[in-house]
Amino acid sequence: MENLIKQREILKLENITKAFPGVLANDRININLLEGEIHAILGENGAGKTTLMNILYGLYNADEGKIYLDGTPIEIHSPKDAINKGIGMVHQHFMLILQLTIMENIILGKETAKGGILDMNSAEKVVKQYSEKFGLHVNPKAKIMDTSVGIQQRVEILKALYHGANILVLDEPTSVLTPQEVVELFKVIKSLTAKGMSVFFITHKLEEVVAISDRVTVVRDGRVVDTRKTKDTNKVELARMMVGRDVVLTVTKDKVEKGDVVLNIKNLEALDYRNLRAINGVNIQVREGEIVGIAGVAGNGQAELEEVLSGLRKAHKGNIYFKDKDITHISTRDRLRMGISHISQDRLGRGLIVDFNITENIILGDHDRKPYANGLILNFTSILNETEKLIGEFDIRTPSPFLPVHSLSGGNQQKLIVAREFNREPDLLIANQPTRGLDVGAIEFVHNQLLKFRREKKAILLISLELEEIMSLSDRILVIYEGEIIKEFKSSEATKELVGYYMMGGEKKKINHEEMRA
Repeated sequence: MENLIKQREILKLENITKAFPGVLANDRININLLEGEIHAILGENGAGKTTLMNILYGLYNADEGKIYLDGTPIEIHSPKDAINKGIGMVHQHFMLILQLTIMENIILGKETAKGGILDMNSAEKVVKQYSEKFGLHVNPKAKIMDTSVGIQQRVEILKALYHGANILVLDEPTSVLTPQEVVELFKVIKSLTAKGMSVFFITHKLEEVVAISDRVTVVRDGRVVDTRKTKDTNKVELARMMVGRDVVLTVTKDKVEKGDVVLNIKNLEALDYRNLRAINGVNIQVREGEIVGIAGVAGNGQAELEEVLSGLRKAHKGNIYFKDKDITHISTRDRLRMGISHISQDRLGRGLIVDFNITENIILGDHDRKPYANGLILNFTSILNETEKLIGEFDIRTPSPFLPVHSLSGGNQQKLIVAREFNREPDLLIANQPTRGLDVGAIEFVHNQLLKFRREKKAILLISLELEEIMSLSDRILVIYEGEIIKEFKSSEATKELVGYYMMGGEKKKINHEEMRA
């Protein structure tokens, strides 16, 4: 019976075409959605995936093409039109009001009232019903600002369901989630489709497509390459369709002789925003020609470690040495001048000024130095030449170097940061989540650049939630748990199971339990 239900076409996009100045984002795209299925839309950053879904949700109007719902042509000119037709969308960057509670965010725009007064009791009951029905457990009274990213995503899904969605569009839903939160999200999505909902799942991650989707449509340069049943394809074939060439999915490291110590961290302590200890007695050394990977579950001190090393957060205790020079209390600007580059996990808050254009973001931190400036006068020719070179070299998809950064996709924003920081040719690179939001082709490129830096005797501290990335690139792996380095592995000794064991606390957790019993 389930297979028969899944064969019913409930949504069809026919010959959808959308052009922006200088770029054809969607070129006569045809795609459909069956009832109860998870249909993945796979493509590189800038391939046109999000544009297509924004047309379906009414954020853009198509230049050409038609949309059919249950075989009937419909017109969608706004998100309100989409919501009224049962189409909900969870965006890559959440659309929530941080100061409001979970319940207030969910009911916003569909409030119920008695005698002109909001009926919050009825609303709370309905929210709890949806929460229990779909396994999306939340505290309705908690403020959004006090919740994790994973909970916020649940709120976005609950909001769509509360507003009557039976078709759900998830735009890069795992880009900001921990591996554990991804597992939970997949359970939720499968429970939704088991109850008859249909899901468009936008992604550039091959393993996610294979893990969760029933069908997959590959989009490249605004056009559909092919649509396949997921069970009839594999990651290698999907990568080839996605990028247009064979992609190397495994990393091969050359043997590189390690040199002098570049970064030396001694007994480092740092506090979080609540003045609680986030980094506790950390000791790390990184040598020339070495990639040292920091593995850990999100929230175990990685963000604070990145910020202290880059000068964005003060050290509470301990010392940081760069080439034997104590830089513990040196500014971010001075660290940059000394040859330390930094890729932040928070690309919008720390890595970019989103209202500035691409050229302005490329020169951030070097805007007063040659070749970008002569004294107080900017050298616009040099700035533009360097920007265009990096746009080509790092495949930043944009119609113009003067486009505001907030107009770029998340993946292209990440490429911009990586391009700028690599272009500084630092002696030390602190890279936190350098491939977050990137497609398989861009990840391959960034990994090759990191290995090139390694061959050139640069020192790299790599912080990543992607365990496979840590294991394939690192010479040594340090596991961080509750702000402490609790285990070190040579890459040749590490396995996913062993590293994962320590990421969850390992022997330290056992010791803590024994201490508590004592």
